[in-house]
Amino acid sequence: MTFLSVDQDLARQSYYVATAPRTQRFPSLVGTMACDVAIVGGGLAGLTAALELAERGVSVVLLEARQVGWGASGRNGGQAIHGLACDQTTIEAQLGLGDARKVWDMTIEALSLLRQRSERHGIDCDWRDGYLGLATSPGKAADLAKWCEHMARTYNTAFTPISGADVRQWIDSPRYHGGLHDPQSGHLHPLKYALGIARAAAEAGVQIFEDSAVTRLQRGDTAVLHTATGQVQAKQVLLAGNVYAQGLAPELEQRIMPVGTYIVCSEAMDPALADSLIPSRSAVCDTNFVLDYFRTTNDHRMLYGGRVSYSTRTPPNLAESMRQRMVGTFPQLAGTKVEFAWGGFVDITMNRAPDFGRIGSNLYYLQGFSGHGLALTGLAGRVVAEAMHGDASRFDLFSRIQHRNFPGGPLLRTPALVLGMAWYRLRDLLG
Repeated sequence: MTFLSVDQDLARQSYYVATAPRTQRFPSLVGTMACDVAIVGGGLAGLTAALELAERGVSVVLLEARQVGWGASGRNGGQAIHGLACDQTTIEAQLGLGDARKVWDMTIEALSLLRQRSERHGIDCDWRDGYLGLATSPGKAADLAKWCEHMARTYNTAFTPISGADVRQWIDSPRYHGGLHDPQSGHLHPLKYALGIARAAAEAGVQIFEDSAVTRLQRGDTAVLHTATGQVQAKQVLLAGNVYAQGLAPELEQRIMPVGTYIVCSEAMDPALADSLIPSRSAVCDTNFVLDYFRTTNDHRMLYGGRVSYSTRTPPNLAESMRQRMVGTFPQLAGTKVEFAWGGFVDITMNRAPDFGRIGSNLYYLQGFSGHGLALTGLAGRVVAEAMHGDASRFDLFSRIQHRNFPGGPLLRTPALVLGMAWYRLRDLLG
């Protein structure tokens, strides 16, 4: 069984699917058509790029292998957070401090874009302000405090540091020893948001086709994208399928790995209990390399994620093992039932920095969001649209970030990653 078939099984069990019914469906591609830009992938990167291009008067065809928002864009933890999946020092080392500041500022712009698009297009996606980054040991709390100082000094951030003495005012859990609060970040219902962006793109003139997997890409001055029942001729192409765009650009595939991440959602709680767990109702992540992430929903459930699989196999007893992680953080939820358990795959890079670029003059790609893409995909959609429309300055800044293939080749790179992640888990436990 491939990771794609495992992913399909897990998709059907999502809380998001249960609470955001699809009221708009798009046809499959049949026949031949032509456009300025063809986009492969109906997640947030592809959808926002399509929307941005259509608003600039560009004719766009978007091809989605399943349904829009089917992958990580509609199944993630719902956390829209500042920065990238990698630390800013990774960007500073490659681009220098001045350009690293520009990248940071664009990640903050990504948060504003998310709010602006929701308001402009009338997308009710359960947005809540606030993010807590928390440390699981005194040593990690000291490291986080130093990081906050560095970010305030270097990037003019406005995070609120949280001392060990004050942490229980922010979260009613014995696990944490310090942290930070960011009022600009927040959380939302990702599938509601993705479906809203798809609706906005269609209203702007984007031709969206679902159940239209691209089976072959002919490159050239006019590219041709083939599906089982049709083809699209395009002057420019954007690949935004991440781990699902297999075979279309083999030179990119060794730079990303599919990593499974898993989430449970509890039964609805008493609102007073939900308020007591995280009084600010912020999204929460710990600072471990293999991290836990969680938040309360608008209907007073605990949505808790964290267990990962680097081997692409679904962990056994998923719902119960994740419930135990939830109870380990919040012992007061010991009697609370889990109603939903699901997962999916994100595309990580070796350095956890995003991988944007072009192949030749007219084939663009966006990949490698590394589990930190809910806000960043929307920024990526804008900067790639700018590039395709003639201003590549911001896109090229991201494309200067260098990436390496995962070691081991097709047969050994997954076992090598599993061994490497075992070391990081040990470091988290000892930290």
